[in-house]
Amino acid sequence: MDQLAQAAAAYYRSFATVAAARGLTLMQGKVLSLLRRPMPMRTLAELLACDASNVTGIVDRLEAHGLVRREVDPADRRVKRVILTEDGERTVQEIRAELLATLSGLDELGEGDRHAFQRLLGRLFPAGADA
Repeated sequence: MDQLAQAAAAYYRSFATVAAARGLTLMQGKVLSLLRRPMPMRTLAELLACDASNVTGIVDRLEAHGLVRREVDPADRRVKRVILTEDGERTVQEIRAELLATLSGLDELGEGDRHAFQRLLGRLFPAGADA
């Protein structure tokens, strides 16, 4: 558990640094990285384990930067979905690429080890596969 905690802490330090280089907070970067598809605000709050009002503030700032937009869910007009803009998609790609470059320890793993590591993480944290 200590090693997992250390790995997570190192990852989030790197993530925060990469996000900050783009004028984003760690949480703003996390929201962008979660938006692989349009997502309701409430779902974002659940994934981030925070209050919906916090997500509203984060999304407000991302929207002001032109990285996301809100739209009404066609299935339920009471629900607002958050969607990446083109600039948001580009920012997510840049963040992911830079993170991969900074996590050099993964480069030391062979392809088989990387796949095994990914499978093990999927077994430990099955909900993470959908997020």
